[in-house]
Formats: sequence, structure tokens, C-alpha cells
Amino acid sequence: MSTKKQLFSTLLILIGGGLLLYTMISENAIVYFKIAGIVILMFGLFRATRVWVDDNKTTREDEQ
Repeated sequence: MSTKKQLFSTLLILIGGGLLLYTMISENAIVYFKIAGIVILMFGLFRATRVWVDDNKTTREDEQ
């Protein structure tokens, strides 16, 4: 299990979520913060699912 990759992915998800929450709360939020928050959040989710899939690989022989 790759804990450093998982930690980095979790950090990206939290930063992206934090940016999105900030733009929802703030009245003078810049649109680019929303875009950056979504991009960072989606990149973190992408990395997290890749780490999860790599850690949980099964072969067809294991399933039979």
C-alpha cells in the first residue's frame, strides 16, 4: 500500500474541497477559484482511485 501517494491524494481532495467551500461562503469569490477547486478536487479523486485500483488488483485466476 502506497501511503505517501494516498496521503498526497487526500491532501489534494481537501485543498480542492476547501477552495470550493470558500467560494460558496464568500460573496466576492473569484470564478477562477471555483475552477481551480474543481480541477484540484477531480485530480485528487483521480489519483486516489488509481492508487486504490493498484492496491486491489486481482487476476482472473483469483476470481475463479
